[in-house]
Amino acid sequence: MAAKFAFYPPNPPSYNILVDEETGKMRISDVHQRDDVDVDVLKLTTKRGNEIVAMYIKNASASLTLLYSHGNAADLGLMFHIFSELSLHLNVNLMGYDYSGYGQSSGKASEQDTYADIEAAYKCLEETYGVKEEDIILYGQSVGSGPTLELAVRLPQLRAVILHSPILSGLRVMYPVKRTFWFDIYKNIDKIPLVECPVLVIHGTEDDVVDFSHGKQLWELCKEKYEPLWIKGGNHCNLELYPEYLRHLRKFISAIEKLPRLRNVSEQKTTDEVVVAAESSSSGNNTNTTEQVIILDKSRPSTDLKEKDKGRPSIGQRSEKSRLSTDSSSREKSRSSTDKRDKSRKSVDRSGKARNSVDQPDRARNSFDRLGDMVRSVGFCNVDCLKQTAAEA
Repeated sequence: MAAKFAFYPPNPPSYNILVDEETGKMRISDVHQRDDVDVDVLKLTTKRGNEIVAMYIKNASASLTLLYSHGNAADLGLMFHIFSELSLHLNVNLMGYDYSGYGQSSGKASEQDTYADIEAAYKCLEETYGVKEEDIILYGQSVGSGPTLELAVRLPQLRAVILHSPILSGLRVMYPVKRTFWFDIYKNIDKIPLVECPVLVIHGTEDDVVDFSHGKQLWELCKEKYEPLWIKGGNHCNLELYPEYLRHLRKFISAIEKLPRLRNVSEQKTTDEVVVAAESSSSGNNTNTTEQVIILDKSRPSTDLKEKDKGRPSIGQRSEKSRLSTDSSSREKSRSSTDKRDKSRKSVDRSGKARNSVDQPDRARNSFDRLGDMVRSVGFCNVDCLKQTAAEA
């Protein structure tokens, strides 16, 4: 049931795999490859037995490598040109891959399969291309934020993470639940506080597939925050079209390149850690182009922990605040007993209104209907995947 809602591979796939008769190298069909772009197309076997397709774009002057997990309703054929442009303009190597069941990858997509898929791509970077953990930046777009954060929490020396229109969790896209249930998928809200490296979050303020609040809350929960990019008016599928998208990514990559490589975890616990941040990060203003590197002493209380608590108050915290407020109210009421009965009745009425608002069945049903329409129409996608959907419509 979760897979039905979460995964929407292009059908049919947007490409085929062709083999060059002279060189024996594989290539992706139906795409125009620039002469200055060096691409390897590979087939990787995952630990769950699926064979996935990956592509590795080599940039001769790059020092960092981007491992990109694309959004839903997309595959390597649709992402080929975006990957090529990112590699060129950000001056990075780039590894992209198709999830099981996407493109020409075998199997059928599931949460656990996507975790095995990104692990296979990461191992290929290490074993085939000699890329080190501390030189890798994980990039997760939309549903790709799930496998990205799953891998990020297991890589303590990772250089950085980029989350593009990310989700708090699969269920929270469907309905704004306040707690995590066992049957939920991609529980990013619980994983993001465990990521040790700098995190950049990009989200459009008018996203009608994954609400802007998802990206904002994930950023608030980050340990090492980098100045976020909130694209005013941006939707779920068009952020690449805004000039500030590429400009902000360039600034982030430049700042990350200046960071020293992370030492092992035991050393990090006893020494200062380099953290990338922005001068106006707390305000969420994306117009400031000043790069800033801040050294935070781990032995002192971190302001990020305060941000984290503020960004995601627990049920217990809310209950405690409510209890304190009630106690204070009770003491006031004891001083003015004549109004006590009326105030109590008003309080009950207000509670009843709040409860009716939360439990209103029509709002819940409409929320699920909207999700169904979104999944059927575009899913979690990128710009190019809309073309086929629009033509069919």
